[in-house]
Amino acid sequence: MCAKINSKDILIETASRLFRLRGYYGVGLKDIIEESGVPKGSLYHYFPQGKEQLAIAAINHTKEIVINEIQALFAEIEDPIIAFQTHIEHLSEIIINSDSIGFPIGTIAGETHSTSEPIRLTCQLAFQEWQAIYMQKLLKSGYDKKRATDLGITVNLMIEGAILLSLTNKSNRPLEVAKKQITILLSKD
Repeated sequence: MCAKINSKDILIETASRLFRLRGYYGVGLKDIIEESGVPKGSLYHYFPQGKEQLAIAAINHTKEIVINEIQALFAEIEDPIIAFQTHIEHLSEIIINSDSIGFPIGTIAGETHSTSEPIRLTCQLAFQEWQAIYMQKLLKSGYDKKRATDLGITVNLMIEGAILLSLTNKSNRPLEVAKKQITILLSKD
């Protein structure tokens, strides 16, 4: 039996998708209401503080999707190099096979870092949680804490940058380069 999706969830999912595609300033509440089919009153019932509050919920929604995907993949693959390679290959497939993938939270983070402290902090936490997953994978694989922490940050910035360049170039080549360089970085030689 499928769980009924309520108006709040529909608003969050719609906002999440639109913010990934068009950024924070490229999406108005009217766009979200129209796209979601949810009445305007429901939006203000669930998000009385408006767009910023909805954006925070959308970022957290996106963050959880990414976390679940990475954790599921990392649970299946023990070797960290193969796990990271597979993760990047998966991202590459999504970007190549979709005209409407957008950027998980990078666009909204870049747009709002100086205009909305609550959104900036939410994006910061999302990036930190993704880096922590990378770090934990490396710790479990025998990397020392400092190296695992530094590599977690480095892998995250390489992946985020490669996603941006792949979207901009409409090519998965930047992700392929990132995959190769991450493999070199993770080598324990």
